[in-house]
Amino acid sequence: MEKPFTLFGAVGSGSVPVEAAMTLIGLPYQIVEAPTWEGAAQQAKVAGVNPLRQIPALVTPDGETITESAAILIWLADRYPQAGLAPAPDSPLRAQYLRWMVFVPAAIYALFWVRDDPSRLAGPDPETQARIKAATADRIADCWGMMESQLTPGRYLLGDDLTVLDLYVAVVSRWGPRRRRFYEVAPRMSQIVRRVDADPRLAAFWAERFPFFEGWESQGAAG
Repeated sequence: MEKPFTLFGAVGSGSVPVEAAMTLIGLPYQIVEAPTWEGAAQQAKVAGVNPLRQIPALVTPDGETITESAAILIWLADRYPQAGLAPAPDSPLRAQYLRWMVFVPAAIYALFWVRDDPSRLAGPDPETQARIKAATADRIADCWGMMESQLTPGRYLLGDDLTVLDLYVAVVSRWGPRRRRFYEVAPRMSQIVRRVDADPRLAAFWAERFPFFEGWESQGAAG
């Protein structure tokens, strides 16, 4: 039996696009559930593979550790090209693929370190924390809008083939300020993420790892 990958992650977290990619590729993997935002005990689960105590962290069957969601997704898509989850290195789409795969974590995902706990920068003052939450929500919306203005999607963000970029955006766009605002600032990209949401190959996966429920598109939209 093929030795499985081990992925440190959590429901609804940045490990979800990685899990989705591995599901589509058909790789055997096991999850170490580690919602690190819940405190030191959960962070300790990850400390041995990622000194930052953050998820996701992937341990390959050979024992190599890969951290950072974008890096893991790019590596998986390149390591298993038969799945067709990324433009080939010589594809004319490759440059834009890499551009946006780096843009999402650099411009958007990184802000959740602040949003998840504004006291990290604001201290205990609730008014300052609220301003930071509002400002980061606006910044995320602005970044999605800029990305929208620079893309010419087909069925998916880079054309007619689903890539790990589509999985990445479909998950990250569900975090604050939530999908309703994403739909407003990125209407063409919104069609794509809805298509990913509805992909029958991922129906059981979404139900387990990032369930859809009544009101999910706008719940907590102000936060």
